[in-house]
Amino acid sequence: MAPQSDPILECGIWLEELLSGKPASKCEFNSETLIMRLNLTIPGDKDAVTPVVDRIMQVVRDMGCAAGREHEVELSVQEALANAVVHGCEGDPERFVQVSVGCDEDRGMIIMVRDPGTGFDPATIPSPLTGENLYASHGRGIYLINQLMDEVRYEKGGTEIWMRKK
Repeated sequence: MAPQSDPILECGIWLEELLSGKPASKCEFNSETLIMRLNLTIPGDKDAVTPVVDRIMQVVRDMGCAAGREHEVELSVQEALANAVVHGCEGDPERFVQVSVGCDEDRGMIIMVRDPGTGFDPATIPSPLTGENLYASHGRGIYLINQLMDEVRYEKGGTEIWMRKK
């Protein structure tokens, strides 16, 4: 597998857009202010998700990131990774999901999950709160992520999800 770039450093433009309401002309994210940065690659196997979430959350707790909001971060990471494995990798352990987590004292946590799939349009995902979807045993992950995180953005045709928790 080819080496991956550091997505946390790529997020500067996204963070600046969120904070200022206008696009930044360059990446201004200061990686030196991070109190934590973690980049992991996992196989597209559903059994790989929980151990990786546990590892991420141990680091998050140890570093004091998202203090008092760890449950929201944990559930969002769990759902994003599960979606990437099931839909992006189609459960194929020969395909891989990349997850990057960063914590900045001023900006909060930034989490990116990238999968090798074809992507999706989040606007086409039906609401789990209406009709027969209320009784479905799946289809709540995107809704939960959007409710739990402060900002959520889908990039690269839906193959990346960027989440921020202040």
